Amino acid sequence: MKIVIDDKIPFIREAVAQISDDVIYKPGMEIRAEDVHDADALIVRTRTRCDESLLKGSRVSFIATATIGYDHLDLDYLEQAHIAWSNCPGCNASSVGQYIHSCLLLLEREKGFDLSRTTVGLVGVGHVGRAVLQAIRPLGVKVLLNDPPQKETLGQAGTSPQEEFVDLSELQEECDIISFHTPLILSGKHPTYHLADTKFFRRLKKSPLIINTSRGPVIDNNDLLQALKEGTVRDAIIDTWENEPHINQELLHLIYIGTPHIAGYSADGKANATRMALDALCRHFHIPASFQIHAPLLPKGNVPAGQLDEKERALALYNPHTDSAKLKSHPELFEELRGNYPLRREFWETTP
Repeated sequence: MKIVIDDKIPFIREAVAQISDDVIYKPGMEIRAEDVHDADALIVRTRTRCDESLLKGSRVSFIATATIGYDHLDLDYLEQAHIAWSNCPGCNASSVGQYIHSCLLLLEREKGFDLSRTTVGLVGVGHVGRAVLQAIRPLGVKVLLNDPPQKETLGQAGTSPQEEFVDLSELQEECDIISFHTPLILSGKHPTYHLADTKFFRRLKKSPLIINTSRGPVIDNNDLLQALKEGTVRDAIIDTWENEPHINQELLHLIYIGTPHIAGYSADGKANATRMALDALCRHFHIPASFQIHAPLLPKGNVPAGQLDEKERALALYNPHTDSAKLKSHPELFEELRGNYPLRREFWETTP
């Protein structure tokens, strides 16, 4: 069995060697039709567009994307070509939760937010939205949930009897922070493409801070830039951008925190994604899954010296300013910063 794999997928080489000895690794944006024409399977990330131009005439029968999102897969063509596929729902949800949690701590420390009197709106309450909810609830914030598809499916009740789904208009009126966690949906009853645009921003009542860790085009970046200039949005934290890696640099330098699509890039989240992708591949080809994948331990020297309170300890473990400073200094290195992301853990788990 021949497998073509994005060479930035972590922790995969030793594991996949137990599955096949015919493996090609290439940068995701450089995988071409000639690379896959005699392949049986692909394991990709969002940088590989899997459509007819890539796959026509190939013998590929299965694609695993080691990501939550799958808008880079042409599902209509895959169905037509009888190519099975799998994504990794929830793989990096707790990593995004850590990112948002750390961002709120920074807003409290540096921007004067009183979290006990802050209302946060979560747009999208799937795997990631729920993980974010779990991560930020202990900070004492009030949370409003918006998810029209889930509201239709589950009814008014949210994740517990004490929570409920509300209309987007209520978030626009009540929230100090609005954070987006939706998939990118281009059509249908509940599209999310440019969900936050000029019309959305002009309906805001409290000049909130906007966060996007979902998909770049969920927010119209040009409209967000204008809203920031007009003051209808007070500030922003952006991890996912339109036109990656060629992002709006004026927007980047105007906002509080801007990172290169790495909110879900903890080693824990990456290990989950790689494990789920390989499990799916093994199920498809009826191969025993005998591999093990674990996130690397942190070097012992990474543990901060002295006594830190819980919030300081969380920021010592992960501070988004580090990633933001790198991107703001070198926005042209967006893809390199993302592809060569350093070790980040969600827990203080260190070598002896």
